[in-house]
Amino acid sequence: MKLYYHPLSGHSHRARLFLSLLGVEHELVEVDLMSGAHKSPEFLKLNRFGQVPTLVDEATTVADSNAILVYLAKKLGKTDWLPEAPEDAATIQRWLSVAAGEIAYGPAAARLITVFGAKYNADEVIGRAHAILKLIDAELAGREFLIQSNPTIADIALYSYIARSPEGNVDLSRYPNVNAWLRRIEALPGFVEFQKTPVGLAVTA
Repeated sequence: MKLYYHPLSGHSHRARLFLSLLGVEHELVEVDLMSGAHKSPEFLKLNRFGQVPTLVDEATTVADSNAILVYLAKKLGKTDWLPEAPEDAATIQRWLSVAAGEIAYGPAAARLITVFGAKYNADEVIGRAHAILKLIDAELAGREFLIQSNPTIADIALYSYIARSPEGNVDLSRYPNVNAWLRRIEALPGFVEFQKTPVGLAVTA
């Protein structure tokens, strides 16, 4: 398999992390976002949306980080990571929607300001980040992971941007359950770190 990615993209890290946790051999191809390589004619042939990550598995190309998580779990029959039970599958889908919604427009957006200079309203996106982190912290009360005692793709979808929330000036110190959950994911065999950037609260962390 070949993964087109960028090391500072949390979406890319989701896919890279899951490939590593599964022990899947893959080639990493870094896409230079700053030079606009993701909008080049060559890359747009792979992914019309011009986004990373993009996974190429022989004749199959999968775009979108959450879609890649689903594809890998299904292809490899990893029902521990993506259960077949309707209730569990539905709950995971809810968390994938959170990853694409509240996480993207909260902690991820806050980090885009400090890392990439995005023109978002900092107070607004940091407020959104704390709203979803408070909810997740409550969900994790008495649990090791979001759905069950073992991790699922829901945990992987949320991990990267939450872990780097301080880079976007989002303080995680008030969320003990979230912090414990982050450490549990980081202790999983095959874990690969999301590249750190010394910005925001991470300057002194």
